[in-house]
Amino acid sequence: MAALSRSLVRHPGVRFLLHGDEAVLKPLLAKRAKLAARAAVRHSAEQVRMDEKPGQALRRGRNTSMWRAIESVAKKEAQVAVSAGNTGALMAMSMFQLGLLDGIDRPAIAALWADNARTERGARRRRQHRHRLAAACRLCGDGRGLRARILGLERPIVGLLNVGAEDVKGNDAVRGAAQILRGADLPIEFCGFVEGDDISEGTADVVVTGRLTGNTALKTAEGTATLVMHYLRTALRRNVLSRLGALLASGALKTLRRKLDPRAANGGIFLG
Repeated sequence: MAALSRSLVRHPGVRFLLHGDEAVLKPLLAKRAKLAARAAVRHSAEQVRMDEKPGQALRRGRNTSMWRAIESVAKKEAQVAVSAGNTGALMAMSMFQLGLLDGIDRPAIAALWADNARTERGARRRRQHRHRLAAACRLCGDGRGLRARILGLERPIVGLLNVGAEDVKGNDAVRGAAQILRGADLPIEFCGFVEGDDISEGTADVVVTGRLTGNTALKTAEGTATLVMHYLRTALRRNVLSRLGALLASGALKTLRRKLDPRAANGGIFLG
């Protein structure tokens, strides 16, 4: 509810349609009068478990809050569905109810990376073969996708995450996707392969990856940010002089903490 209240402050015209157990939701809304005036509750007694397989959730989940939330978008009662639940189930239900763009057989999952040398960027991509990787790049360059709506770029620089920048590096799927993209007529500037450190360097506006590599890169970066903050706190508490320095630099340290906090850029967007 706190997040919804913050969203309402930033976007006063927004309205919320909350799907879930009304016995839980209504008392929480009652504590926030402004939010309650802009929100409606749709009762859903069932929910998708985090350990459910996508197929299982799709077969039995018609009465869950997740299904109903996506259904509200399909019925044009809502423009966006937001969930903190099972990602696999959310994707399966979204594909079933909302359909896919032509040429796309599975959505890309785009996540914003923290601020770096160029702009906010980063995309995580689930894929099985080279054509899905290439389709993810098309989505990121598509005016209906990440390019215009989020990044605000007319022709984003797109790279494929690989174990090296050389053309001979990587598996068949990654090298095949690169060949397709080099010859494709897309509203992107394809820069070829990028490595892990290029994500933070700002080599590309959008980094397209496979499911495993993308999720690993994202979680590794989040863990590194947490570790850096731990080392910094330990160093600043070491003695009286370091504590005094921390006090004098408290404003800058708060800014750094906000930039390194992975919760500030969490969540992913389905493209396609």
